[in-house]
This record gives sequence, C-alpha cells and structure tokens, in this order.
Amino acid sequence: MARTREFDTEAAVRRAMELFWTRGYEATSVRDLTRHLGIGQGSLYAAFGDKDGLYRAALEYYRTTLAAAALHSLEEEADVRAAIRSLLTERIRIAVGGGGQGCLAVNAVCERLPRDAATRRTVRDMQDASREALADVLRAAMERGEIAARHDPHRVAAFLVTFLNGLLVSSKITPDVSALEPLVEIALTALD
Repeated sequence: MARTREFDTEAAVRRAMELFWTRGYEATSVRDLTRHLGIGQGSLYAAFGDKDGLYRAALEYYRTTLAAAALHSLEEEADVRAAIRSLLTERIRIAVGGGGQGCLAVNAVCERLPRDAATRRTVRDMQDASREALADVLRAAMERGEIAARHDPHRVAAFLVTFLNGLLVSSKITPDVSALEPLVEIALTALD
C-alpha cells in the first residue's frame, strides 16, 4: 500500500520559492531544501521528482501568485501613470527586501539561462503576460486621452518591462529604494 504524502505540497513549494529566491538555485542543495521544508529527501523526490522539479514548481508558484497579483494591481488604479508607478515601485521594494534579493524570475534568468529551457519558457510567459497587461492598460489610457497616442502601446509596454528587468538587476547591486525609485519617474516620461 502506498504511503500518503504527509506534508502540504503548496506550503512546501512556497517555502522552497523563498529559499531559492534568497539563495539561488545553485547555492541551494537538496539537503538545504529538506531541512528548510522539514521533509525527507524521499518525500521531496516523490512529490517533485528532483531539485529541478521543485525549482520549476517554485517559479510557477511565483508566476501564479506574486507576478499575477502585480498585474492585477494595474487594473485597480484609475490613473494609468499612478498604476504603472505603483507597479514599478512595489517591484523595487520587494526586490530590495532581504538585502537585495532581487526578483525570483530575473534571478532565474541570470542564473539558469541559456541552458535551462524550462526556466526560459516560464519567465517568458511571465514577461509576455506583463507586456500584454501593460499594453491593454496603455491602449485604454490612450483612447481616453490620458497619455500621448504617438507610441505603439506594445512597444511602450515592452520598454517598461525591459526597464523593470534592469531595475530588478540593479536592486541586487544597489539595494536602495531611494536610489532606484526616482528612475521610475524618468521611465514614466515615455508616456508623454
């Protein structure tokens, strides 16, 4: 008779995500994971296949929770500039947290690509969703006359995502909100 899993898989993925986020993939061993999650190595392998499977699950969890919540917040602000400013500054604050832990997705790209196709797909899906959400918000704002209609909303959205990626890398070098947040105002001039 097969044993039933004796741990909460979602909680384990969330905790693994936190560990990978602070330490990175390479610096996190299976032993680190089993200690942090409070499970045995056999349980980890039974639930996730291996360390890589748990890493993919952690990235997917990040995509469906934190990254999705950031995009949802875009829709809640009435003013597009305020919405984009909030999105960017909140991402900076999260990335600066923990002494400059950065962004899990950007960290994954920097550490795992080009050799890890699964990580590339997951992060590309996140970035595509971000670009599409921003383009939709920008298009609606252009139609309302809130921002200049001289630029293609997809290109402006692509610029903002690229700018954010750069900020998130910079947050690891300079984990200082006061140094990074003023750059957001410069990026918002793309909406003029």
